[in-house]
Amino acid sequence: LAGCPIHDLHGHMGALQGARLPRCTPETMLASMDRAGVALTVFCHHDALFVPEIGNAVNIAAVRRYPGRFRAYCAVNPNHTDQVRQDLADFDAHRDVFVGFKFLADYHKVPITDERSAPVWAKADADRLLVLLHTWGGSAFDGPEQVRRCAERYPNARILMGHSCHGAWQLAGELARDFPNVYLELTAVLDDRGAVEALVGLAGSRKIVFGTDTPWFSHHYYVGALLGADMDDQDRRNILYRNAGELLSNLLN
Repeated sequence: LAGCPIHDLHGHMGALQGARLPRCTPETMLASMDRAGVALTVFCHHDALFVPEIGNAVNIAAVRRYPGRFRAYCAVNPNHTDQVRQDLADFDAHRDVFVGFKFLADYHKVPITDERSAPVWAKADADRLLVLLHTWGGSAFDGPEQVRRCAERYPNARILMGHSCHGAWQLAGELARDFPNVYLELTAVLDDRGAVEALVGLAGSRKIVFGTDTPWFSHHYYVGALLGADMDDQDRRNILYRNAGELLSNLLN
């Protein structure tokens, strides 16, 4: 629908060894976005997350090639402190690209509360940037307790709980309810029947953003799951674009 410009706040890009991702280039991702009515995808390239020698340069190149359709998260791997320090120093020069930061703590094996990440959190807090976390129930790296500590310490950073602490729906919903700066994100949530309704009931639809992990999952499946969920159209609009629009309103310059 022209009046429902979907914003996907959890995307990736590029090939990944061992995975079949037939729509992972900017061009094939755009074709999928156009078919599903997705106006904007905020992503972090696989290479930025896993190949320090490439780093965030690949994010910058993709956004500047298609500036109206993509924005990026600056990848943070605290195991490579020199790279993180350089990315922070260069961040303001790339405000046309980045809306915040992406942590992948369960993969990098560094808790989001680790002091090596403190300068990144301080930047996000000072500039009210988005921080997309991979969060998972029971994780010692990015579980509900780690999210709580970051939310308390950095109240101005807009924390998106990627996967909504998967499986720990009650704790995730309570975090989004209790902290104004914490939001739930739907990647992998919709594989569990009733989970999104539970999160809406706990935190309200104004604290949930749409995300798919594209190109890993299908926009059509995720939109269809929301259409089939027990909520009204105002809730769906909040999740699909209104909340993202507000979060991005001061960052899309």
